[in-house]
Amino acid sequence: MYKEENKLADMTFEERLEHRQLTVKPLVDAYFTWVKENLTKVPSKGKTHNGFSYSINQEKYLRVFLEDGSVPMDNNAAEQSIRGFCIGKKNWVMIDTIAGTESSAIIYSLAETAKANNLKPYDYFKYLLTEIPKHLDDKNDDFCESLLPWSENLPADCRKKQ
Repeated sequence: MYKEENKLADMTFEERLEHRQLTVKPLVDAYFTWVKENLTKVPSKGKTHNGFSYSINQEKYLRVFLEDGSVPMDNNAAEQSIRGFCIGKKNWVMIDTIAGTESSAIIYSLAETAKANNLKPYDYFKYLLTEIPKHLDDKNDDFCESLLPWSENLPADCRKKQ
């Protein structure tokens, strides 16, 4: 499947969907047919049975990329973005409250979203920490829209050079 998917990188979403329907969908169909046929042939208490059962139970979700050309075949990009956080989890032991974990999750999400939008996280956070206090007396949060990582209003020094 990856061999076929790798050919699709430069295609439009529509072209990718069409190609997936022609080349990848038959492979996915064959996989699920094989798993369903072999589920009863493996020990029910084994890890292989658990894996087969998981595939069958998640089939609807595992096929989503076949219905939409903009959906990636896997979630490798998301997994790579949280890899550093997972590797450093021993560093997070000092966060011992629910509020602390929620705050950490928010900060980490902001940093990864900044990276995904080609921002320099340090400069972006510096900008946020200088701008947000200017709005503490505001009656609404309309100003937040201009602070989002994809906002055109962000200063140029927050953006990575391209």
